[in-house]
Amino acid sequence: MGSTWGEWLAGQAEAREETGLTRRLAPRTADDPAVDLAGNDYLGLSRDPAVTAAASEASLRWGAGAGASRLVTGTLSLHEELERELAAFLGHEAALVMSTGYHANLAIVTALADRDSLVVSDAHIHASLVDAARLSRAEVAVVPHDDVAAVRRALAAAGGRRALVLAESVYSVLGDAASLVDLAAVCEEHDALLVVDEAHGLGVAGVRGRGLVADVGLAGHDHVVVAATLSKSLGAQGGALLGSRALVEHLVNRARPFIFDTGLAPAATAGALAALRVLVARPELPSVVRSRVVELAGRLGVAVPAGAVLSVPMPSPQAAVAAQAALRSRGVRVGCFRPPSVPDGISRLRVTCSAGVPEAEWARATAEVLEVTGR
Repeated sequence: MGSTWGEWLAGQAEAREETGLTRRLAPRTADDPAVDLAGNDYLGLSRDPAVTAAASEASLRWGAGAGASRLVTGTLSLHEELERELAAFLGHEAALVMSTGYHANLAIVTALADRDSLVVSDAHIHASLVDAARLSRAEVAVVPHDDVAAVRRALAAAGGRRALVLAESVYSVLGDAASLVDLAAVCEEHDALLVVDEAHGLGVAGVRGRGLVADVGLAGHDHVVVAATLSKSLGAQGGALLGSRALVEHLVNRARPFIFDTGLAPAATAGALAALRVLVARPELPSVVRSRVVELAGRLGVAVPAGAVLSVPMPSPQAAVAAQAALRSRGVRVGCFRPPSVPDGISRLRVTCSAGVPEAEWARATAEVLEVTGR
């Protein structure tokens, strides 16, 4: 690598170290004994016997990959099964699955917005939606977090252009719920489309874990479309978009992240489908998460989130990293949010209240969290 690039990379690394923002990969083994309060396997379904058996059987039957893009030979009957059952569970006409949740967000925004459009973006949306808005080439208006009046003002200035409003049902860092009913009403008033990312709502929020969009009666609404992930509550990998059949037909023909990508792998597809069926059969799972969230939030003295993740503010990035390391040394994994992953610049520990952690391990792990954080 040339000296100019080498010097630039070295300078970037030094700046990260000085501010406590260096990130490093930390591989874990399959038999890691640590209690995982850091991941996104909210319902503990990634290792559920029915889910792993379905993933294994699909790999043996279909192969390790889909083999092609969905518009060539990469659409499997498994994809159609998952799309049909996911749409039914979440209350939409149709669904389209793809290789990641990131791809799903890129696909929906770039397929619906262009230079002649307006994208109104909540200040706290996920990086995938931020990138999607930039790639769409639309004018982007970033509004204060969950400020419905600001959204209304932005839409009023759209000047007749097609407009999208981007929000998350449950925001990933603070864990608060969006004002979905009010946002949908404003979008209907201005003939805009509300794009809601249910990544942290599916499987955790709402009745039977159907997410907040369904819970507030907006599933199938003409001005609401939903993005979701298969890698959190459903314990697999992939993303999905849900809405009308006309919307899905448009995405199949115009969404570049879908068109030019290999279809979702058989193991992930079958695993997500099996996990969805477990969730349908065991509607008590979301309530386990909820009870743990409420209990631990009270003990930590933090706000009760709408989802499965508690956000514990720390005084600095260095303090957050040190607390994370201390807990790791005690056999407990927690997450660590630091800039630029936090919208308000405050570093936090991220504690996942998973239904998949056995009760004894949960009690021990939460006691360690309380001690290390001084609560």
